[in-house]
Amino acid sequence: MVGSSGAGKSTLAGDLARRLDLPLIHLDRHYWRPGWAAPTVDDFRAEVAALAARPAWVMDGNYASTLDLRLPRADLLVLCDTSRPRCLARIVRRRWAHRAAPRPDLPEGCPERLDLGFLRYVWRYPRDSRPRVLAALAEHAPGLPVRRLRGRRDTARLLAGVGK
Repeated sequence: MVGSSGAGKSTLAGDLARRLDLPLIHLDRHYWRPGWAAPTVDDFRAEVAALAARPAWVMDGNYASTLDLRLPRADLLVLCDTSRPRCLARIVRRRWAHRAAPRPDLPEGCPERLDLGFLRYVWRYPRDSRPRVLAALAEHAPGLPVRRLRGRRDTARLLAGVGK
């Protein structure tokens, strides 16, 4: 599950994991250390390789540097391709909702944050990050099926086709 921040990846990943009775892996929980400290590239790649080697999972997160490890092990790539305004509205709403309690998809010591750099990342996702995902798909898993979800109807259709 990949897509812009605020596109609904974590929520959808949780729904799918419950419906499919599969382990849920939020990559943010494995990447970030307390205080929003990043791990070394080698440490994170080793951790993602171990996670992706598990027999089954639902995984959400972008981390383009690890797509080569994840895509060949996936059965489906879900691209949450929500509009920029909706993503921005959701992250502002999410920031407000989690002002006092941590988000369940983030590790301890990483409170929800909202700054200009993050907003810029969300706005530029379609131009900068989506093409990297699609290039990695073409290179590492060209036959992998892709479900592109542009909004609530697409998400509802995906969930309707999955056991409860």
